[in-house]
Amino acid sequence: MKLWKKSVVLSIALLALGVARMPYEAGLTRELRDARLLPSALDIGTVEKIGQTSAAVAFGGLRTLIATFLNLRAFTYFTEKRWDDVADTYDTIVDLAPHTRYYWDSGYWHIAYNAASYYMYDSTLAPVRRKEAWRTSILKGRSFLERGIRNNPDDWVLHADLGYLLSDPNKFPAFKDQRETFSAAADAYQKSAETGKALGYVRRFRFYALARVEGREAQALALARELYAEGTKNRTPTFLSLLLVLEAHENPSMDTTARAIELFGTPQKAYSALSGHWQRINERFPIFGIAEAMATLENRLSIPEKDRVLNQPLPAPRNLEKSFNE
Repeated sequence: MKLWKKSVVLSIALLALGVARMPYEAGLTRELRDARLLPSALDIGTVEKIGQTSAAVAFGGLRTLIATFLNLRAFTYFTEKRWDDVADTYDTIVDLAPHTRYYWDSGYWHIAYNAASYYMYDSTLAPVRRKEAWRTSILKGRSFLERGIRNNPDDWVLHADLGYLLSDPNKFPAFKDQRETFSAAADAYQKSAETGKALGYVRRFRFYALARVEGREAQALALARELYAEGTKNRTPTFLSLLLVLEAHENPSMDTTARAIELFGTPQKAYSALSGHWQRINERFPIFGIAEAMATLENRLSIPEKDRVLNQPLPAPRNLEKSFNE
């Protein structure tokens, strides 16, 4: 057989072998990506953003290296307060390294916290635009974090980050439905705990969020009793105050003063903790039965009228509108 004919036959054979292997290799690639042993394919938009040279490096298996360089670029944008560039760069970074927690963690913080704080006091914008930019940044940060969770459902930190964002008193006005926001925070902390890797505070913070959800008081109280039974590690002043509040909600005829002393140890400790809880109005904790217990404790402790917490004006709610107009 002539040489050129042998080449043609060999080429056809190799082509046929390649076609036959395609279904197997495609299936293997999917399995490796599902197991996170092989990175996902770069989409066209990502290739365009990082440039052909960087894309070639990324295709060569050095995505994390490109992500590292882009993270340095994002930091430069942060120092220059180029917030849109910060957000766009982190979008590209997480396309390159979707399973690296640090990038999701840093990106959401820059967007929901640093950018939002900047817009609040940006005197170059009209008050209405400042408020909208502030709110948009927070919602964008939440969306970014939720995308990180979808890519890393077993990462307890990202779930806890979402719970923290949704429970942050400084962010409340950005979310329109208070009940939905606290419910989502409680659920985020619950998912964090369910990973089996979360630190102990996560379940307690879930309780703090759940206690602020109107209509879920019984569920919150059940969780509080479970945490209380685990020992003193959970018995912070906030925890004990909320336990008392939820018990008073369940049983309005309960002697809240006696129960407060039982929980805190002494009338002085009970009064100090409940006074602090009473004044935390910006955090929107429930206060069932607190006033009655405090009034009785003020009498028992012979606190002068002028010094009684119940006679003092409550702290003024934070006025975000004032911040936007300063």
